[in-house]
Amino acid sequence: MRDLLVFAFVLLMLPVSIRRPFIGLLVFSWLAYMRPQDLCWGFARTMRLSFFVGLAMILGWWAYEQGKRRFALWDTRSVLMCTLALLVSVSYAFAQKQDAYTNTYFFEYIKIIIISLFTTAQVDSRLRLRVMFWMIALSLGFFGVKNGIQGVLTGGSPILRGPGGMLEDNNDFALAMVMNVPLLWYMGIAEKGIPWARRATQVAVLLTVITVVLTHSRGAFLALSATALWIAWRSGHLVRAVSVLAFLALLFPLVAPDAVLERLSSIGDTKESSANARLTAWATAMRMISDNPVLGVGLRNFQPRFPEYSVVPLSEGSQTYVAHNSYLQIWAESGSLAFVAYIVLLGSVFFACRRVHRMSRQRPDLQWAGNYARMMEATMVGFLVGAFFLNRGHFDLIYHWLALTTALLSVTTLAWRTAPAADGMARPLRRRIAVRWPGLRGLGVQTPGWR
Repeated sequence: MRDLLVFAFVLLMLPVSIRRPFIGLLVFSWLAYMRPQDLCWGFARTMRLSFFVGLAMILGWWAYEQGKRRFALWDTRSVLMCTLALLVSVSYAFAQKQDAYTNTYFFEYIKIIIISLFTTAQVDSRLRLRVMFWMIALSLGFFGVKNGIQGVLTGGSPILRGPGGMLEDNNDFALAMVMNVPLLWYMGIAEKGIPWARRATQVAVLLTVITVVLTHSRGAFLALSATALWIAWRSGHLVRAVSVLAFLALLFPLVAPDAVLERLSSIGDTKESSANARLTAWATAMRMISDNPVLGVGLRNFQPRFPEYSVVPLSEGSQTYVAHNSYLQIWAESGSLAFVAYIVLLGSVFFACRRVHRMSRQRPDLQWAGNYARMMEATMVGFLVGAFFLNRGHFDLIYHWLALTTALLSVTTLAWRTAPAADGMARPLRRRIAVRWPGLRGLGVQTPGWR
């Protein structure tokens, strides 16, 4: 029955996705983050539903929106994403191993970049930002709430795996949950017209935190701690926020399961097997970088090339490792230029959010944008910390987040230049905006004073 329901819904949404590509993007995001297909047990579980939805929405853009709305907005992040994709492609072209597995992973990565670029132009209004943020928050929040309730009812049983896809590994799943915590928190704050929304999201945040803890992922726990501190720092009520966090820190050992406390107590113990494996993988990655500084060893070639560069002897039949670090993963697999592009790409989020927040402070009507900017920052902090311990250099959620940062900056800048100022006087639309944004009329944006 689940298979039929999911398949029927996606099938019905295909013509809608063609006629309204943004609706298709929402369905694609739902399939990517809530992964309803992985909740099925039959034919729908293995069908490439997101591929068909993605194809439909891009076909719809070509048929109905080409010439009216651009395929992508070209700014710093868009250019850097394309640059990184090009460098990864060149590196992979010279990789030692290219088989069905690595080819599949490569095309999945290119698909992620294309969808991210498509998102920058589709999310072109405050309403579309809000809807997209809620789609991601609720899709990931479903698993945060579901697993949190299950954890409470079972007395803290561990979560051994995620729902599937790029969230199948429990560490990757935990990182996605960490990134969703500020999304739920700030979206609840932003919904001032819905009194119960803030309470509901606060409950969802609590259950999501429980889910993160029960994955036993130490990297995700550190990322969660960093995210909480960042939210406290940006809250404007630092003393009160830190006091609440301190109280929760004191309460945590009293309520957390012993298995969780034992797992977290091993943070910093380099002799522990998992930590030792990470140190070995990092040292091996540095050898790969030293020997292949320009192109790296190629996408998904870290594991097959591991025995060649391992800093410790490998016994017969022993398991090789992934990089256990997203930054070293990019550097070792795709080279130094790709590594630089990746770091600048991630860092650009904070500069964009700073610009958005600066505009929101001068315009009360843009307070929503400042709230979203703080949300984007906190989510990025969670990823930056978690990525230091996890092999998530090509995580689809982070590229989608980079695209939404571009969309947020674009929408806020347009509102700043066209909407009335805080003193009630109309802010004139300058001629240079018409040159910079030639497609505004095609986007359906009302721009009074167009000259």
